[in-house]
Amino acid sequence: MNAVIHSTAPDTSAIAGRLNCIDWENVYQDLDHYGSALLPRLLTPEECAALVALYPRDDIFRSRVLMERHGFGRGEYKYFSYPLPDLVGAMRTSLYPWLAPLANRWHETMGIDIRFPQRHADFIARCHAAGQLRPTPLMLQYGAGDYNCLHQDLYGEHVFPLQAAILLSEPGRDFSGGEFVMTEQRPRMQSRPEVIPLVQGDAVVFAVHNRPVQGQRGAYRVNLRHGVSRVRSGSRHTLGVIFHDAL
Repeated sequence: MNAVIHSTAPDTSAIAGRLNCIDWENVYQDLDHYGSALLPRLLTPEECAALVALYPRDDIFRSRVLMERHGFGRGEYKYFSYPLPDLVGAMRTSLYPWLAPLANRWHETMGIDIRFPQRHADFIARCHAAGQLRPTPLMLQYGAGDYNCLHQDLYGEHVFPLQAAILLSEPGRDFSGGEFVMTEQRPRMQSRPEVIPLVQGDAVVFAVHNRPVQGQRGAYRVNLRHGVSRVRSGSRHTLGVIFHDAL
């Protein structure tokens, strides 16, 4: 199983084919309205299990973070090193082109001059030229009582405004609790919460930092954060796909 995930010649056709079948107009509408959108069953149960089986390995990760030590919550996560496992790399390179047009439209609406190329490799080259060399895809592991505080994944000057999280465990079988949570802070208003229910293999695409909202006087920016509620029992694993690299 690991050979399929970490082979020298990755086959990205399965992920690309599933992405081609998604109703992207609905995804864009949800992202515009709520700052998040669901991509159902993007990974198979077998692919999820193969990724979870990678977590104990040290040779494919560049660092391990104990969340409680840094005040991030409870639980832990590991950042992958380059070269990324094939399935992780395929997810990153195949999903990015679907999101780049929306990212550019959001930046235009928010009055931000930065635009994103259509190819992920070109964007990564921009990150690396600015010294953002460390890969950011990661796997998170939670046990009973663990949680992830609301946060934003900002790692340097160059930030792609959307990211994805894929649930690798099955709610009700592997764990209970542990819902994916977002909050949105609009100017002079209380924060709006959003809970996105996920099953194994589902991906949620969401705003990293800001998104535009149309008001009576034109567009304005709202600030978003994401996290995970307390896991009540069992073990929960998630794959995080962040498109920019870190300093």
